[in-house]
Amino acid sequence: MENPSAFPMGEPNDGFAQYFVGQSYLAPVLETPQIAIHNVTFEPGCRNNWHIHHNAAQVLIAVGGRGYYQIEGQEPKEFKAGQAVCIPADTKHWHGAAPGESFSHLAFMIPAGDPASMSNEWLEPVDAEAYGKLA
Repeated sequence: MENPSAFPMGEPNDGFAQYFVGQSYLAPVLETPQIAIHNVTFEPGCRNNWHIHHNAAQVLIAVGGRGYYQIEGQEPKEFKAGQAVCIPADTKHWHGAAPGESFSHLAFMIPAGDPASMSNEWLEPVDAEAYGKLA
């Protein structure tokens, strides 16, 4: 797969593969004691399961290709390079590539209180039929 962004694509995201439908890749961009930023690249049709970041907001900055994100109770929103979103702490959501296109975003967490209290809760896959209706 060709890298859709200027950031490194990284290695197959095997450590989190069980929480994704399709293949994703993970590359560290910046790792300091204060913040870690990773580039996540999704092959066409790849998306992560619904999940919640407890005690942390998640910032996503689209850097290549075309994808979607969705917050529970809202419609999916198209996500293209140059756009950014902040998913509030403790909010059920998913994100990933559009059905026929690859996608990359930078991801980092903003603690809501003690960084040691941050955790991820992985939930069910995105409904395949609903995802398949996205253009």
